[in-house]
Amino acid sequence: MKVDQLAGLRNIATQHPKQAIKEVAKQFESLFMQELMKSMRQATMSSGMLDNEGTKLGTEMMDTEFAGKMSGLKGGLADAIARQLERQMGVAPAKPQINQVSQTTPLRAPTSASEFVATHTEAAKSAERVTGIPATFMVAQAAHETGWGKKAIRMADGSNSFNLFGIKAGAKWTGPVAHVTTTEYVNGQPKKMVQAFRAYSSYDESFADYARLMKTSPRYRDIVARADDAKQFAQGLQRAGYATDPAYADKLGRVINTTLRLQRSLA
Repeated sequence: MKVDQLAGLRNIATQHPKQAIKEVAKQFESLFMQELMKSMRQATMSSGMLDNEGTKLGTEMMDTEFAGKMSGLKGGLADAIARQLERQMGVAPAKPQINQVSQTTPLRAPTSASEFVATHTEAAKSAERVTGIPATFMVAQAAHETGWGKKAIRMADGSNSFNLFGIKAGAKWTGPVAHVTTTEYVNGQPKKMVQAFRAYSSYDESFADYARLMKTSPRYRDIVARADDAKQFAQGLQRAGYATDPAYADKLGRVINTTLRLQRSLA
């Protein structure tokens, strides 16, 4: 790196440390690329007896130009170097820009039980204010219905339906629909069948629709009225026919207990 370039970086670092880190990372990547091309050439070319100072200089200039063009690309080595420098210097890394439909929950599926709870707690609290059902119970039910986000209902093209509660699309539903094969219990026996499920544009919308269903449907009126007890909540859903699985209440009760433990660990 030339002296004038170094001085320029020092000036940038004083007022814009993140910009300076990015430029340093790009310079490191460029040097690495030049050394890599030099090593590759030495390994693949002949003895180099025909090379002279002119051809060597031309080759080095071409390497430098090519390395400069290849450095600093998104997702490249420079990004990794910049993140490492930011951690070492205590500079907060830039947050990635995400096209969000929801203001409180991301569009991608959580990758762990703890992340699932953290991701959906705020939307569940909004639904709690509408229904009176504890947010923990609703997060747990969403976790049970989706296998902690790993068995989410998908659209025909594989995209996320954002349906966290397995709410089916009845005759009155006018929104988008996801058709999937699911297990239903008929006379206590499991059977595979294709069902139509509601699809949403965000996880928040899924919570809002669930809250609307719980609040307005006479079928779930008693559940909302006695939603302060986890066992009664789970058993009430089963009695109301929310799911056909005869063990639904017991399974949901266990997930509620797990969710409570996770929330305590995250607090």
